[in-house]
Amino acid sequence: MSVRTQSSEQPAETVHRAGFACFVGRPNAGKSTLTNALVGQKVAITANQPQTTRHTVRGIVHRPDSQLILVDTPGLHKPRTLLGERLNDVVRTTWAEVDVIGFCLPANEKIGPGDRFIAKELAGIRKTPKVAIVTKTDLVDSRTLAEQLIAIDQLGKDLGIEWAEIVPVSAVGAKQVDLLADLLVPLLPEGPPLYPEGDLTDEPEQVMIAELIREAALEGVRDELPHSIAVVVEEMLPREDRPADRPLLDIHANVYIERPSQKGIVIGPKGKRLKEVGIKSRKQIEALLGTPVFLDLHVKVAKDWQRDPKQLRKLGF
Repeated sequence: MSVRTQSSEQPAETVHRAGFACFVGRPNAGKSTLTNALVGQKVAITANQPQTTRHTVRGIVHRPDSQLILVDTPGLHKPRTLLGERLNDVVRTTWAEVDVIGFCLPANEKIGPGDRFIAKELAGIRKTPKVAIVTKTDLVDSRTLAEQLIAIDQLGKDLGIEWAEIVPVSAVGAKQVDLLADLLVPLLPEGPPLYPEGDLTDEPEQVMIAELIREAALEGVRDELPHSIAVVVEEMLPREDRPADRPLLDIHANVYIERPSQKGIVIGPKGKRLKEVGIKSRKQIEALLGTPVFLDLHVKVAKDWQRDPKQLRKLGF
């Protein structure tokens, strides 16, 4: 078993490499946090509830010798709704198109049925190199980490997966994140950069803004709500009659939930929660766009949208 730690010497390479890597793992395995840590800026939303990523967010890591494009997929899981099935299809399509797959397994949770379900799927993809990434190492002691590394090595042997690397990382503690990039780059094909210098993601701004609003709306709500919230940015317009040195961008967005009873949870008593969601997401949006923003949020009911193909289309799935 080859486990990489920071002291490993890396071979010098003069060729330029560029390609796609995707992180897979069950919901809440730390994929989005890792994407953000590698890119150095927030491009994927993170939340304490599982299953928060719905779009394939690409984060772009620029290095002198390489360009690593990270594809962050939804967590693969046994689907219970039409939305769940569509999310799983997104994952499988992505796996077939990338140059390297990083399988994220949290250090603080023993390998379970969800991990085995994904590993079995990965075993069927023969050609793509696979790196096992042990996430959240800041949450465990060295003995627990060692046991997890051995268990992951054994999981590969049981299913006939040969790990190209096994790398422990802590995205929150910024431990071994650079090393992970060092190990992913040699697995990419040789070639020129695929995106201009300075680009951090190819996700449309409106999608990223909707995700930031949804992340703020997810915070602190009851466990049954994460799957039920969708956000659509209806309009983004520069405010007219503003002096050039004091621009203002008007953003109108709808927060969709599935049932009228959920409306009160999102809005909160006297609109307090929705106001907090607006303040929090507006700060993040202004940081993203670099311009002052007026954010207008409305909560609407789209009945049982997760099970309705027509509604799913309308909400961008």
